[in-house]
Amino acid sequence: MLNLGNFTRPLLFAAAILLVAHSAAAQDRIRIATGLGEAKPRIAIADFAARSDAAKSHAALFTQVVRDDLEYSGIFELASPSFYPTQPPTVPAELKPAIWMDPPTNANFLGFGNLTESTAEVAIEAWLYDVRNPSSPAVVGKVYRGAPTDLQVRKFAHQFADEIIAKLSGGLPGVAGTQIAFVSSRGGPKEIWVMDYDGSNQRQLTNLKSIALTPRWSPDASRIAFTCFAPSMGLTSAQICMYSIDTGKLVSFPRFRGTNITPAWSPDGTQIIFSSSMQGNPELYVSDINGGRPKRLTISNGANMSPSWNPKTGQTIAFVSDRGGTPQLYLMNSDGTSTAKLDLPDKGYVIDPAWHPSGQLLAFSWRRPNDNYDLYIMDAATRQLVELTRDQGRNERPSWAPDGRHLVFESTRGGTRQIWTMLADGSQARQLTTSGHNESPNWSPK
Repeated sequence: MLNLGNFTRPLLFAAAILLVAHSAAAQDRIRIATGLGEAKPRIAIADFAARSDAAKSHAALFTQVVRDDLEYSGIFELASPSFYPTQPPTVPAELKPAIWMDPPTNANFLGFGNLTESTAEVAIEAWLYDVRNPSSPAVVGKVYRGAPTDLQVRKFAHQFADEIIAKLSGGLPGVAGTQIAFVSSRGGPKEIWVMDYDGSNQRQLTNLKSIALTPRWSPDASRIAFTCFAPSMGLTSAQICMYSIDTGKLVSFPRFRGTNITPAWSPDGTQIIFSSSMQGNPELYVSDINGGRPKRLTISNGANMSPSWNPKTGQTIAFVSDRGGTPQLYLMNSDGTSTAKLDLPDKGYVIDPAWHPSGQLLAFSWRRPNDNYDLYIMDAATRQLVELTRDQGRNERPSWAPDGRHLVFESTRGGTRQIWTMLADGSQARQLTTSGHNESPNWSPK
């Protein structure tokens, strides 16, 4: 009798090798598409000098925030401060390039500067030099002046880091000055909160004393659309609410019949798409940003929700529908035509689509059979997949940073539901929130 195991084991091994090779090729493609596949220049950030005792704490804060921003950018290798020379420059005339480009620092670029501070103002002089081309002018040279507060110094540090990133990445945006909107129940009811991209400066926006969900920034970052449970005419139902960052108040948006949830913006900021049961079945509708002239886009027997508008083309919308029995991803034209299911190589539940800023990649959460919810990225053209998380709790609600190199998401990997960020290849995961339960993050476009 033939021993089939002698034949199947090599075939299974070969299949496994092909699967790994395919996954590696997809991973490389994703890294290149997100700008994470390039060689990383090595950068050093010297301790910024305090010109007085009053400036010491802010000099240390500025230095550390710039280092953290650059390290987490995904495009630099930050030289360890333990390798730095003992006498850092405070002004360009003191720069000695050789001691920074030689071992053990081995830097390509050096950032340095100084702070002066009074009770009325902090002044920060900051430079970045290419130490391997010392005769060239400063890559970045800035003077920042403002209130002598931790918040303002942190803001200046983010600005300096973003200047460096823009100069050394060919103009790609940095995200140090961006914000993340999210939902938190730390004060009791679920409200909309915002924080800086690194988790600092967390603050509450809404005070509905009800339930707020799924915040979405407008393209110009002036408004946040979200799902709210607000009373109207003696009834409380899920509706679309709008918050103005400029005025710090809710903006009027009409109430519709039924359940109205998961709003999303068109790339030009002139339309809102959302799920509504105003005519019975939960379908996708599009309206102007004031809620006027809602137009139905989908017609199906299932629930349709969580739309995401392609930010680059404006022509394609990804969304979730259970019309086939379980929640799956679908694509359609922005006018509702040419709906097609995105087939995946396994069964399960697929939710939370989010387009990459380039419009080429789609992030989503997928619960495969006998597994938890994990985050994946798909190349929309080739359908190649990369798994970003595994065996680390439930991971849901991905949202792209405007640089296309970072993702923010919610995860239970630490026990409670919290907000995390990571690079788009799944590395450098960082927890941003710790107080209460936090969910539904959305990264501001600028």
